[in-house]
Parts: sequence; structure tokens; C-alpha cells
Amino acid sequence: MLIARSVAAIAAILLLLAGCAGSGKDKDETSGWSAEKIYTEARGAMSDGAWDKAIKLFEKLESRYPYGRYAQQAQLEEAYAYYKQDETTSAVAACDRFMKLHPNHPSVDYAYYLKGLANFNEDLGLFGNLTNQDQSERDPKAARESFNAFKDLVAKFPNSKYSPDAVARMVYLNNFLAAHDVHVAKYYYRRGAYIAAANRAEQSIKQYPNAPATEEALILMVRSYDALGIKDLRDDALRVLKKNFPKTDYATKVLETEEPWWKLW
Repeated sequence: MLIARSVAAIAAILLLLAGCAGSGKDKDETSGWSAEKIYTEARGAMSDGAWDKAIKLFEKLESRYPYGRYAQQAQLEEAYAYYKQDETTSAVAACDRFMKLHPNHPSVDYAYYLKGLANFNEDLGLFGNLTNQDQSERDPKAARESFNAFKDLVAKFPNSKYSPDAVARMVYLNNFLAAHDVHVAKYYYRRGAYIAAANRAEQSIKQYPNAPATEEALILMVRSYDALGIKDLRDDALRVLKKNFPKTDYATKVLETEEPWWKLW
């Protein structure tokens, strides 16, 4: 009986000590804070570049005070914090969530812009600058998503203060995506897949008009149709090439020489 009581007493003391030790460690300093207080602290963390801390505070704000202007703003600020922390997937997801929950919010145009910006930097940012890889050789998935986000922004909010920058980035992305399609078309051509090469070059011209890569896409179409022996389509493509790029070296050489096609490009 005495031993049992001693064991029980020791167990109680150990539990008490464990509780005391953990109480300080697990204590949430934000307990009892108002929505405004949490938001202010989160904004302060963002000003200090403490993005992870800011994200956690915004999450607590949404959890404790899910309704009201602070919760709505927290969702948008959280997306920006993810963006600054280079967590593209989370940033895009947060933007999509905000747009779905608050389609009429005064700042919803910023959500579209931020989504486009996150994908823009994901595909065309630091990694590309640190390598010698041709940007047009990279997977354009993020670039397409960025273009579509900016396109939605400009279409839905033409007077937004973010629209001019979005338009400028769309021009860049349009050229980038066109160059990528031409790169793929050249890959097909060099392997003798002439139909695939012609189709991909034509796709580039239709989807990304006025891009610098259009000239090369037309050249690819001329060469591919010639290799296939489809002279009417070859001549049509050559006619379009000469009309739109009258000073192109390629069109000039085609008219002035009988050299084989592969020596002219």
C-alpha cells in the first residue's frame, strides 16, 4: 500500500513538473489579441522581411476572426508574403482563393496581378539568369499561366493601376512563348518530323502574332513543306514571308539562288 502511494505521488509530481515546463514553452503570446493587433504585428513582420512569421500571424488572424475586413486583407497579404518567400504554388493558391471568395473586393485586381507576377518570376526569374540555358527551351507552363492571369486582369479591370505593367509583361511573355514554339518546331524539323514542325510553327504564328519569332516560324513552314514536297503550301508560306518581311535575308536568297534549302538557314 505504501509503495503504491509513493509511486502515485511520484507520478503526480512528474506530471506537474512536465506541465510547468511546457506551459511557458507552448504559451501563445498572441492569445487574447484583437484582429487589429494581430494584423498590425503581421504587417510589422512583413516590413522586417520576416515572411514566415507574417504568414503564421495572418493564418491565426483568419482562424480566430474569419469575418471582417482584417480577415479579408490578411488573405491578400498572406499571398504576397508567400510570393516574397518564393513559394509560388502557395502564393498562386492564395490568390485564387481570394478571387473566389471576394470577387467584388476593391483589391481583387491586385490578386490577379500578383498571381501573374508569381508565375512570371517562377518561369523567368533567378534560375534562368544563373544558367546559359536558352529561355525558349524551358517548360513554358508557368509563363502561360502568368500570361493568362495578366490577360484576365486587363480584360476585367482595364482601368486598374496594375494593368499597364501587366500589358508590358504580356508583350514579353507573348514573345517568349512564340520563341518556345519555334524552338520546338526546329527540334521537329532537325529530326525529319516535317509535318509536326510545320504545324508547330503555324501554331506559333496564330497564337502569338507580331512576335519577333514569326519570321523564323514562316521560314520553318517554307522549309518543312518543301521537304514534304507540298509545293503549294510552301509557296503560300513563302509569299506571306516575303510580304511581311520583305528585307529578310532568307527570302532574298530564295529568290536569287538555287542553293539547297539547308544552306540558306
